[in-house]
Amino acid sequence: MPDPISWELSWPYLLSAALGGYLLGSIPFGLVLSRLAGYGDIRKIGSGNIGATNVLRTGNKLLAALTLILDSGKGAFAVLIAQQFGSDAAVLAGAGSMLGHTFPIWLGFKGGKGVATALGVLLAISWPVGLIACATWLLVAAVLRYSSLSALVALGISPAIGWYIAGPQVAQLCAFIAVLVFIRHHANIRRLLRGEEPKIGSKKKAEPAT
Repeated sequence: MPDPISWELSWPYLLSAALGGYLLGSIPFGLVLSRLAGYGDIRKIGSGNIGATNVLRTGNKLLAALTLILDSGKGAFAVLIAQQFGSDAAVLAGAGSMLGHTFPIWLGFKGGKGVATALGVLLAISWPVGLIACATWLLVAAVLRYSSLSALVALGISPAIGWYIAGPQVAQLCAFIAVLVFIRHHANIRRLLRGEEPKIGSKKKAEPAT
């Protein structure tokens, strides 16, 4: 990454990175694509979430895959653009995109759970950390078949992996991301503890958006 410039000159770039990341992250691709495809408001289907997992409940795998790619891509794109202004800007853009996705102003601050965007951010900020997070998600999902648990484990260990591979700044971003994801998964955590969380591939009854 380029060396950061002095604070007096860099604060407009840092503010722009954070705000730009938030605005980019707040684009609700799952909602937009579902409406364009004729499924209506995705928030009225399944869990009420705007992410790829809930889009998959429409039965359209291609639409869900496209949502996953775009949600990941917006996080990665925010970081890659901001990297031109230094590592601080990249971290703020990544954090901003996560806040935008999970708490978008356009949807009354009720957004997605942030897993796809988080993985995009991590791949862009430090691709080894991102790859380890993705591999962890896949491993846990393959063994235990809980999508939510896979995300919690993958992102829960990311601060330690980030510290070891990329240093404290990336670790701090990983910790921020993990906290957001855990907050947005509070209902899933309760269901996991009660043994009521549906496994990957199982049918899920509609529930209020969380």
